[in-house]
Amino acid sequence: MVLQSLKNCLWLSCVLRTPKACFWSTASGGLIIQSVSNDVYQNLAVEDWIHDHMDLEKQHVLFLWRNSPAVVIGRHQNPWQECNLRLLRQKNIKLARRRSGGGTVYHDLGNINLTFFTTRKKYERMENLKLIVKALKALRPQLDVHVTDRYDILLDRQYKISGTAAKLGRTSAYHHCTLLCNADKFVLSSVLKSPYKGLKSNATPSVPASVKNLFEEDPSLTSEILLDAIAKEYAVQHQMDHHITLINPADETLLPGISNKTKELHTWEWVYGKTPKFSISTCLNMTYKDSGVDVKVNMDVKHGRIEACNIDLPVQWLPPGLHSELIKGLTGSKFCPNETTTLVTTLLRVCPQDDELHSRWNLLCENMIRLM
Repeated sequence: MVLQSLKNCLWLSCVLRTPKACFWSTASGGLIIQSVSNDVYQNLAVEDWIHDHMDLEKQHVLFLWRNSPAVVIGRHQNPWQECNLRLLRQKNIKLARRRSGGGTVYHDLGNINLTFFTTRKKYERMENLKLIVKALKALRPQLDVHVTDRYDILLDRQYKISGTAAKLGRTSAYHHCTLLCNADKFVLSSVLKSPYKGLKSNATPSVPASVKNLFEEDPSLTSEILLDAIAKEYAVQHQMDHHITLINPADETLLPGISNKTKELHTWEWVYGKTPKFSISTCLNMTYKDSGVDVKVNMDVKHGRIEACNIDLPVQWLPPGLHSELIKGLTGSKFCPNETTTLVTTLLRVCPQDDELHSRWNLLCENMIRLM
């Protein structure tokens, strides 16, 4: 592993010592590049950069990349609807929103990502998926893999090993897809299961599917072998040299402006604030002093912020003034556990010094935060 990392670094240093203008222009017709980063935001930023800056009339591009654990949602999706945000925070798994449509996917180092860049006129994702299938068949002819009408790749006619999404610009386009090699299926299934109740949204929902790793079918199919096979097949089909160029997505001299693209993908305003408007209507079933307490909560959330809020409490649960201050404070704030925690902590300081009131307040706020 150390030797491989050293080889990668040496290869990268050779690439980055080349004049930058030459790097993109020398590969006439086609280019195969691979990221040396496992950061999801950096790799998504590379996609944006290539789409926005490269002349895809002159050369098509295959971009190969892998990420450390991350959940990636589609451009028009709702993260609360798609995944378990509490679990992501507990496991320190990143959440990212890409610029393409499609459904939610889990990434880790056992999941390969492939992005095919062309002009919009030449965009053809079915052909790209067939290329992947052909590469798999060349490696292991016995594999039962085929492309569906939904642009998925199935193993053994039932297990999804690849999902697809795309971005179509005015003149440029890209199609990206995953390939499950040896991903952690337990984590995948856990984080892609939303625990949030009473949520109504017009956001694009993901379509659940049974998945399987290629490694389970054949333990010799490592990520490195699969990446190399796909790169070779791409080179053959496009009549070009089979050479993978390593790039560093943090290199501003190679990718001018890439840092700003990466920063934007990190922001709360992009990851959560771009969520289509949604509402929550639920009942908090709480236990207080061995008795059940039901609290009805209704919220409208727009651009990730609470636009309207109503909390229907039992009589005498909170003083009317504190109840109204809570609703007033929540309205306009981010639908976010950190911001809500700060709000309720601030309000608690101005509560009357009453232990029972503080207990009721803390119980209510803990349950409110769990909604987020």
